[in-house]
Amino acid sequence: MFSGRHYRKFVQRCMPIVARINAIEEGYQKLSDDELKAKTQEFMKRYQEGETLDSLLPEAFAVVKNASRRLVGQKITVSEHELVWNMIPYDVQMIGGIALHEKKIAEMATGEGKTLVATLPLYLNALTGKNCQLVTINDYLAKRDSEWNGFLYKFLGLTVGCIQNSMGSAERKQAYGCNITYGTSSEFGFDYLRDNGMATSADDQVQRDYFYCIVDEVDSILIDEARTPLIISGPVEDDEREAPFKELRGDVSNLVQLQARLCNRLASEAMEAFDKGDEAMENALPKLLQVKLGMPKNKVLFRVLENGTYRNRFEKYELEMHGDYNRSKLYDLKEELYFSIDEKQHQADLSEKGRNTLNPHNPDAFMMPDLPTIFSDLDRRTDLSPQQVQEKKAEMEALFAKRSEEIHCLSQLLRAYCLYERDVEYVVQDGKVVIIDENTGRAMPGRRWSEGLHQAVEAKEDVFIEKETKTYATITIQNYFRLYEKLAGMTGTAETEAQEFYDIYKLTVVTIPTNKPCIRTDLNDVIYKTRREKYNAVIQDIQEAHKRGQPVLVGTTSVESSEVIGKMLKRVHIPHTVLNAKFHAREADIVALAGQKGGVTIATNMAGRGTDIKLGEGIPELGGLYVLGTERHDSRRVDRQLRGRCSRQGDPGLSKFYISLEDDLMRLFANAGPISKILEKSFSEGEALEHALLNRSIGSAQKKVEEQNYTIRKRLLQYDDVLNKQREVIYGLRNDAIWTENPKDIIFEMVDDEIGSRLDQIEHEFKRDPEGEESNNFIRWMNLHFPVSLKLEQIKDLSIDQVQAFAVSEIAKAYEEKESIEKPEELKNLERFVIIRAIDKHWQEHLTEMEDLRRSVGLRGYGQKDPLSEYKSEAFVFFEELMKQIRNSVCVNLFRSATTKDNLQQLAKRLSKRIHVSGPATEDQGERPSEKKSLPKIAPRPRETPRVGRNDSCPCGSGKKYKKCCGTESMSVLS
Repeated sequence: MFSGRHYRKFVQRCMPIVARINAIEEGYQKLSDDELKAKTQEFMKRYQEGETLDSLLPEAFAVVKNASRRLVGQKITVSEHELVWNMIPYDVQMIGGIALHEKKIAEMATGEGKTLVATLPLYLNALTGKNCQLVTINDYLAKRDSEWNGFLYKFLGLTVGCIQNSMGSAERKQAYGCNITYGTSSEFGFDYLRDNGMATSADDQVQRDYFYCIVDEVDSILIDEARTPLIISGPVEDDEREAPFKELRGDVSNLVQLQARLCNRLASEAMEAFDKGDEAMENALPKLLQVKLGMPKNKVLFRVLENGTYRNRFEKYELEMHGDYNRSKLYDLKEELYFSIDEKQHQADLSEKGRNTLNPHNPDAFMMPDLPTIFSDLDRRTDLSPQQVQEKKAEMEALFAKRSEEIHCLSQLLRAYCLYERDVEYVVQDGKVVIIDENTGRAMPGRRWSEGLHQAVEAKEDVFIEKETKTYATITIQNYFRLYEKLAGMTGTAETEAQEFYDIYKLTVVTIPTNKPCIRTDLNDVIYKTRREKYNAVIQDIQEAHKRGQPVLVGTTSVESSEVIGKMLKRVHIPHTVLNAKFHAREADIVALAGQKGGVTIATNMAGRGTDIKLGEGIPELGGLYVLGTERHDSRRVDRQLRGRCSRQGDPGLSKFYISLEDDLMRLFANAGPISKILEKSFSEGEALEHALLNRSIGSAQKKVEEQNYTIRKRLLQYDDVLNKQREVIYGLRNDAIWTENPKDIIFEMVDDEIGSRLDQIEHEFKRDPEGEESNNFIRWMNLHFPVSLKLEQIKDLSIDQVQAFAVSEIAKAYEEKESIEKPEELKNLERFVIIRAIDKHWQEHLTEMEDLRRSVGLRGYGQKDPLSEYKSEAFVFFEELMKQIRNSVCVNLFRSATTKDNLQQLAKRLSKRIHVSGPATEDQGERPSEKKSLPKIAPRPRETPRVGRNDSCPCGSGKKYKKCCGTESMSVLS
C-alpha cells in the first residue's frame, strides 16, 4: 500500500513503538482507576526532573488508551446530546498520534477518528504544565470536542478549557489557564492581537504561552483561511466625511445596464453572423471578443461557444488579439465598451465612453488637478492678493480630494456590480452583507473587504453602509501559527499541498494507513455543454438514487447553485435538506443525518466537515452514501474533501462529478491541452462526455490554479514577513512597558535615544560651529519639550556625547519634581500609559501607511523594479519614522500628563518656578524668585502653502504622501 511513498519508512519506524504501547497498556489493565490517574502526576514529576517527552511517549499513550478502554459504555453529555463513549485508539490512530507529537501533519481519511487521535499527543505535551491547544474550524466543533475529549482528560486529572466567541476576558483567561484549550484559529489569533496590541495591563492579557498546537482540518485553516489576515479594526475619525457610495450608486447601476444591453446586441449580431459563412464569421469575432471583455458571463456568448468549431475560431482570434502586435486594436475594441472586466484579476476598468456617460457635462471629471503646477502658476499671479491665492489653492486641494475619492468609489462600485455576485461571494443577512468563504462555503460574519469594496457592495444591495474602518491590529494566520514552538496538524486532505506546508510552516505531511481498506468507487467525471443540461442530469441521477433508497450528498460550490438544485428537487417532489451559508446553524445535525435511507442533502463546498456521516440500517447493501459533485472546485483538495465524506471505516460508497463547459473552472482555466481538442468537436444537445483522460486534464487545470494561488499566497506572506518583524519589535516594546516593574527606565531610554538621534543629525555642524544655527535649534527643541532652561553656554564646550548626557541629566532632575508629587504606583501606571498610548497611536497610523505602500509598489514592476525589494526598503524608512514618532510623543507627553488635574497644576507651578530660578538674569536688572515667568510663546506664522492632509499626495509632485515628503519639514517646525 505504501510502496514508493516517502512515509512508508515513518510507518515502519512507528510499528515497534506501537507494539510497546500495547504491551504497556496491557499491564495497566491490572491497575485501579486511582493508580492509573496517579500516572499523570508521576509523568509530570519525571518531566520536571529531566526526562524527555519522547521517552515518556509509550507510557503516556498507553495511559490514554487504557483510560479510553475504562470509559467504554459510560454516558456523556456533549453539546446537549447524550452520547455513549465507545472509542479505544486503533494502532493506526497511535501512529497518527506519534506523527502529531513529532510536529507533522497526519493525513487521515474521513471517519478514521482524528478527534480521538489528538488526545494522545495533547495529553503527552500537557505533562509539561504548559498550555496545549487544539484549533478547529468553528465554535460548535471546539465546544463539542472539548466536552467529548474532556471526559477523558478530566478522568486523567487534566483541566480542559474552550474558547467561544461570546466569552469575556475573565472566562478566556481561565480557559487559557487550563492544561488543554480548544478554540478556533480566529479566536486564538484575535486574543493574541488583543493581548499584544490593545491590552493596557498584565491583568488584561489572557494567553500565557505558545508551546504546542494541533490544527484540526489543517488544510482549511492554514491554507484556505490563511488568505485573509486577522484584523481588529474600529471606526475612523468622525470628522471625516462619508464616501459618496450612495450618491454614485445610481449612475453605476445605469452604466451596468447600458453595458448589458450593448453586449446582448453585440452577441446577437455575432450569433447571426456565425451562420452566414467564413467572411461574416471573421467580422463577428471582434464583437464576440467585446462581449467577453464587457460581460464574460453573457448567456448568448455561452450559446455561441457551445459549438466546438466556433469556440476554436474564437479562442484563436482572442489569443492573437492579446499579442503585442494587436495591442492598439484590442484597446480600440475596449474603448467601444463602457468598461472592461478581467475575471481572473478581479478588476473592472472604465473606458472613455464610460467616463463620458457618467459625467456627460464635465469632460474633466476624471482629470486629477496638477497641484504643483497650479500652485506655481498662482504664486506668479500679480492680480490676486496673498489671501486670494491661498483661497484658490484651498479650492484646488478640495477639488483634488473630491475627485480622487469619487474615482475610487466608482471603481469599487463597478467591481461590486460586475464581479461580486450575491449568494456566490456574499449573502445578505439581517440587513448586512456577509462574506462567504469560497472554499468552505461558510459565512464569515464580522469580516469585511478592504479599500471601500465592502461599502460598495453594501451600496449595491441598498443596505446600511457602515463606516470605513481603521486597522488597530493585524496578523496573518501564517505568522500567528509560526509563533508556536511545536505545531502539528491533521486532515483528510493535505498531500496535494505538502510543498506549501513545508515551505511556509516547515511541516511535513505523512499519510496514515486506514484501519480498514477504503472501498469507495470514484466514477469518471461527466461533462455537458451547458449548466442547464448538467443540472437536469444531476436531478435525474438523484431521483434514481432516491427511488432505490440510497442516500445522496450533493456538493455545490456556491449558495446560488445549492438553491437552484433545491428548487429543481422541489419540482420533482424529492424531500431534501439544504446546508449553505444561509442555513449553517444546524450544520452538524444535518450532516450527521445525511446517511439515512432516502436522504438527500445539499451542502455548499462540503460545509459540515468535522462531523462523520454514519450510514443508516441497510444502507451498505444499497451501495453506501452517494456523493454527487455538481462542479469541480479550483482546488483538487476540496474535491477530495467531498469524496471523502463517504466510505468511512470500510463502508461502501460512490462518488461522481458533473461538469459543464459554462463552469468557471472550465471557462477560465481548462481551455488548453486534450480538453480543448475534444471541445473542438461538436456534441449534440444533452450528450455527455466521459473518459479518464478528461479527469486527468481537469486535474491538470486545477493544479495550475493551485500553483497560481500558492504563488499569490507566498508573495503576500513575503510582504507580511516585513511587517511581522516590525510587529515583533513593537509588541515586544509594548509588553515590556506592561510587565516591567520600572517603566521609567523605558521612558528615559526613549528620551536618551531621541536626544541622541537629534544630536547625530547636527554633529558635523556642531563640531564646526558650536554656536551655530543647528545648536540653537537643538536648544529651542529641548526647552520647548522639557521643563529645562538649557543654554548654549552650557554645551558649546562639550563633546556630542557629553551634551547628550548633560541634557538627559537635566531632564532627570526635572522629573524628580514630578516624582515628588505623584504616588509611586499611580505614577508607574501613568508612565505605562504614556508609552502604550504613544505606541498604539503611531502603530495604527503605520499599519494604514504600510497597506497603502503595499498597494502602490505593485506599479513599480512596470519600471523594471522588484516591488518586494522596493517595499522592503521603504518599509524600513517608514519604521524608522515610526520609532521617531513614538519617541517624540513620549518626550512631548512626559511632562504634560499627571494622574490628577491638581497634580498637573502643582507640577506646572513647581516646574515653572524651577525654570525661573535656574534661568538667566538680564544684564540690566536681576529677577526675583517671586516673579512669574511663563514659557516663551511662538507666534503663529502665516501659511505659505494651502493646507494638505497628512495622507494626501504631496503637492510638490514627488508621488509621496505629504507627511513623508514636504510635511516632514512642517512636523519638525511644529515639534
